[in-house]
Amino acid sequence: MKKAFVFGWLGMVLIAIACLFWYNDYVYSLPTPVPAGYINVATGKAVNLADYKIAQNGKPVLLHFFNPDCPCSRFNIKHFKSLVSTYRDRSDFVVVLLNNEKHTTEQVKKKFDLDCTVVDNSALATACGVYSTPQAAIIDTQGKLYYRGNYNTTRYCTNSKTEFARIALDALLSHQTAVHFNRLAVTAYGCSLPNCTK
Repeated sequence: MKKAFVFGWLGMVLIAIACLFWYNDYVYSLPTPVPAGYINVATGKAVNLADYKIAQNGKPVLLHFFNPDCPCSRFNIKHFKSLVSTYRDRSDFVVVLLNNEKHTTEQVKKKFDLDCTVVDNSALATACGVYSTPQAAIIDTQGKLYYRGNYNTTRYCTNSKTEFARIALDALLSHQTAVHFNRLAVTAYGCSLPNCTK
């Protein structure tokens, strides 16, 4: 009788854990709700990085909008760091810290071992039309928004065919003027700003 009770209890715990994982996967697979009053920023719009104290040294800049409290941001960090490592000679990378009430730029840089600039400037999200994390915005050498969207269709960025930020960087660096991305690339998924709620 005791064994049956223990196995029944363990089975219930495992079912509860499985349901929790399924629910989290389901919630973060839905598009992030567009906030009231959101103003879309079209590609090609000027984004003067100097206004946000970010130098543009003749290279494109990939702005990585990051919230340490967002599970999707944490899942994405390994992929982002691989982009930094691969493209650092041809592009600059800036982590834009959002939901910064709990974290400083120095803490985030150290905790996630980031080898790039980390800034605390949520106004950049508005300037680029970003309302969720993680999101990438690529600014070309003329200071115009070239791409704003997701990194991948998968949470851990494991689908090589949908590495949208990498595809956009490759296109920009090979001087392609316009790249068409499907809705999966440009529809925001992840955590809503500013407080990591879905």
